[in-house]
Amino acid sequence: MDLAHRSLRAVWHPCTQMQRAAQYPPLGILSGQGPWLFDESGHRYFDANSSWWVNLFGHADARINAALKDQLDRLPHVMLAGCTHAPAVELAERLSTLTGGVLGHCFFGSDGASAVEIALKMSFHFWRNSGHPAKQEFVCLRQSYHGETLGALAVTDVAVFRDVYDPLLMRAHQVMSPDARQAAPGESPTDVALRAAQELKILFETRHNRIAALILEPLVQGATGMAMHDPAYLRAARALCDEYQVHLIADEIAVGYGRTGTFFAFEQAALPGDMPIWPDLLCLSKGISGGYLPLSLVLSRDAVYGAFLDDDVARGFLHSHSYTGNALACRAALAVLDRFEEDQVLQANRQRATILSDALTPLRDDPRIQHFRQTGMIWAFDVREAFAGSRFAERFHLAGRARELLIRPIGRTVYLMPPYLLDASMSAWLAKQVSSTLDDVLQGPLLDVDRPSEPATA
Repeated sequence: MDLAHRSLRAVWHPCTQMQRAAQYPPLGILSGQGPWLFDESGHRYFDANSSWWVNLFGHADARINAALKDQLDRLPHVMLAGCTHAPAVELAERLSTLTGGVLGHCFFGSDGASAVEIALKMSFHFWRNSGHPAKQEFVCLRQSYHGETLGALAVTDVAVFRDVYDPLLMRAHQVMSPDARQAAPGESPTDVALRAAQELKILFETRHNRIAALILEPLVQGATGMAMHDPAYLRAARALCDEYQVHLIADEIAVGYGRTGTFFAFEQAALPGDMPIWPDLLCLSKGISGGYLPLSLVLSRDAVYGAFLDDDVARGFLHSHSYTGNALACRAALAVLDRFEEDQVLQANRQRATILSDALTPLRDDPRIQHFRQTGMIWAFDVREAFAGSRFAERFHLAGRARELLIRPIGRTVYLMPPYLLDASMSAWLAKQVSSTLDDVLQGPLLDVDRPSEPATA
């Protein structure tokens, strides 16, 4: 029995209706190299979505491999309660330096949802310690996604993930998303962002005494379909949070580490020439370890950290994970930071983005699609409903496999988040394969047209 069918007998796969998986088994991947993954039959697949947005420099990267092998012989793990180790300390120091020291302290977690849980709890507990116990409500954007644990799910607005668990969740306020696709005739993306900010202001005016924090995904709302917005929203949100004494939590789990064109997406909030502006809490995961090991963290302002300093243990932040600050994962993250510095990744990515955008130009005018968009190293377009047919995402994924693509649309949104390895020939090949896959799916026979369309999942 091959790996795929053994997996179906023993593994409960994420984000998957397992009854459906029996008809279309998962790929049995044996190895990876660079942007390529290789299955049991020797077929290769270009990892167009970076294995759920985590793989920055390709699979089996020699430099990250070497760092991990070295750390493995030194110290794989030690608990971070009562102990510390060099990789965790250095990682916290270097990340803080990248914020100019504004976000001066780092709290480690295990995965993206854990980081969001940490940030929500920190904000609530900060206000309690600061004499404002009524501030215990949270605000999120419509279409937002922040994870699938119960706290993170409470500030998530993707129905397929949230609705069944709704009775278990705390109530959060939802405000207008600044998604630029909502532009009315004559409106610019900036206009949409400011219109959304006005709705946030109205909420703050009436509820700020009870609101602990606003949480948002800077520039790109990922799991809802790569909804992109103008940085004007970040500036307005920061100003409103300052005015009404509300924390601003930036969920950069998917959009940090250069994915939007700057190392932190929030760097784009300030106007050129102005002083940088930062959130109060910033969540990182996914690309932080280059796609090697689970790791997440929350960077906080010193004022947040300071509110927990007390002789009373209960006023401390006692959240913990057994593998918090795992030495191997932190060492992988340090190797990733080394790559950014040594290879001038951000500058190189600007060139890569231009090359792939040029290669994808024919899709911009394709009448079957709309809202072609790009931010940094993220590209997306929406297939018009009249052309998509039933189970578009599944059909596109399967057709992509036949063209050496590992790609998972979100509903009718096709997106690319490739590793930071593109060159001109690879970009031309990728653009051609995406276009050909689209033709295969929209011109070929529809599968299972009697079944309901699948929900929008990542």
